[in-house]
Amino acid sequence: MLKKKQLADSASDDFAADVLASLRADPPSISSKWLYDTQGSALFEQITRVEDYYLTRTEAAIFDEAFPALADMFGPGMAITEFGSGASIKTRRLLTALEPQLYVPIDVAEEFLQDAAEELHALFPKLEIIPLVADLTAPYELPEAFTRKNRRLGFFPGSTIGNFPEEVAVQFLRGARAAMGDKAHLLISADLVKDKDVLERAYDDSEGVTRQFTLNLLTRMNRELSADFDISQFRHVSRFNTEKSRIEIFVESLAAQTVSIAGEAFTFEKGDRIQTEYSYKYTQESFAQLLSQSGWEVEQVWTDPNDWFGVFLASA
Repeated sequence: MLKKKQLADSASDDFAADVLASLRADPPSISSKWLYDTQGSALFEQITRVEDYYLTRTEAAIFDEAFPALADMFGPGMAITEFGSGASIKTRRLLTALEPQLYVPIDVAEEFLQDAAEELHALFPKLEIIPLVADLTAPYELPEAFTRKNRRLGFFPGSTIGNFPEEVAVQFLRGARAAMGDKAHLLISADLVKDKDVLERAYDDSEGVTRQFTLNLLTRMNRELSADFDISQFRHVSRFNTEKSRIEIFVESLAAQTVSIAGEAFTFEKGDRIQTEYSYKYTQESFAQLLSQSGWEVEQVWTDPNDWFGVFLASA
C-alpha cells in the first residue's frame, strides 16, 4: 500500500527567504539543500555515474559486504527510513537484502520523491511506502507506523552528512535519533580524508556534470524567484581546504554585474563568489566522535581496501 505525506509549509517561500537572507550576508552563501530541485536531483544522479566521482562505486562495493551482514543481524520485517532519499537507487539493494515491512523515504524535492516512491512500489508491491517531504535540518516527525516498529533502521548513504557543517551535522544526527526513537540503528556513510587531487577531481569532473549541478541553482532562482542571472557569466569553482578538511564549492562571477532576485538587486564584482556547498572529509576516529556527541554509538565500520570511504553502523 502506497501512502503520501508532506509538510504543510511552502518550500517556495522558504527558498526565497533563505536565498535573500543568505545573499545579504558577508560572505554570501546558499544552503546546499536548495541544489536539489527536480533537475538538481537528476543531475546529482548523473554525477554518481561519472568516472572521477569515486564515492558511489566505492560505497557500492562496501555495501556488497555490509548488506548481507545487516540481513543476518536484523532479519526481515523491520522498518527503514532513508534520509535524503533522492531516486532511491541504492535503497533497492538494501530493501532486497533486508526485506522490510515499511520504508519511509525522506527528501526535500517533493515531485522527485513521489516519482521515486511510485517506481519503488512497482518493484516492491508488498512493501508499505510512506514518502515524507521534510527538511532534514529542521524538526520533523516520522509516521507512527515507523516509530511503533521494534526494529528501526535509518539509512543515510552517499556521504551527504559531509555537506553539513559540524553544528548542523550534530543537529541532524540528534534530530534523527529523536525522530527514530530509542534502540534504533543508523547506517550512515562518510567520505574519508585522502589525496587532494583525487578529492578535487571528484567535485569538478572532466565531464562537467558537477558544473551543471552547481549552476542549476542559478537556473532555479531564475525560474522560481524571478531572478535574471546570465548563467554564462558565472562559473563553478571547487577546492579542497586542507586546514578545515573540506571541499568548498562556489559560484564565481566572471564579470562586474548586477542581478535581480525576487525584486532585490545584488551587485557582483569580477571574482566575487557565492558559496553553495561544503563536503567535509573525516577520519574513522573523527566521524565516530561526531556520532558519539550526537547520541549514537558506533557498532561496526566497513571500508574499502584503500580506506577511501567508510560505512558506519551506529545504535541510539
